[in-house]
Amino acid sequence: MTLRVAMWSGPRNISTAMMRSFENRPDTTVVDEPFYAAFLAGTALNHPMREEVLKSQPTDWRQVAAMLAGPCPTPVFYQKHMTHHMLAEFDTDWMAECTNVFLIRRPEDVIASYREKHDQVSLEAIGVPQQARLFDQEADRLGRAPTVIDSADISAGPELMLRALCEAIGIPFTERMLSWPKGRRTSDGVWAPAWYDQVEQSTGFVTKAKLAPPELPVNLKTIADAARPYYERLAKWKLGEDGARGRPPAGT
Repeated sequence: MTLRVAMWSGPRNISTAMMRSFENRPDTTVVDEPFYAAFLAGTALNHPMREEVLKSQPTDWRQVAAMLAGPCPTPVFYQKHMTHHMLAEFDTDWMAECTNVFLIRRPEDVIASYREKHDQVSLEAIGVPQQARLFDQEADRLGRAPTVIDSADISAGPELMLRALCEAIGIPFTERMLSWPKGRRTSDGVWAPAWYDQVEQSTGFVTKAKLAPPELPVNLKTIADAARPYYERLAKWKLGEDGARGRPPAGT
């Protein structure tokens, strides 16, 4: 039986490094942002390589959902999802077939990284409200909080946090998740040339200490301030290095 791991994050959130990590497992198949073309087909957004993306994937969300819930040749099927790709008209019943995990990152860090690649920054573009909506939906379905993991914690202690994540989702940890060969993958989306330059040069997670938030101009700080309550609400539930899940303060 296949374990389908749906990893939900916004952009610029070590999500591709996480996909590399899981793809380096011998028991795992990965898929890269499968709803991207369906998302673009449902919007007028001018993303980099828009036409190439539209030609590379199904534009009907129903076809994508059927594939994600369908057969997989390996014991683990890792699905890298962008929360902002899930338009309101996309049905999410297929998520019940998956173990859904929510990868979060401090809004200031997301925005500072995102603006280096795309000049149209907004609350919706970084996917934070959509992530909170999907989290709430999954929590209602499960009757408990789904797994949350913070990218800053992974960067500060990759092995400890990946061990905690594997335990939380019910698979054995392997040290192969800590490093991978440099270069592009056939599993990478066609949009890789526009977004993946850094991860293509990587051979593992870059260990980083937790630093103060970056300074942002006023217009972007306003977006970060609007995103922070969503981030903090999910962060209350994030995994610790010991695998323990957070708990919200009393009265929240």
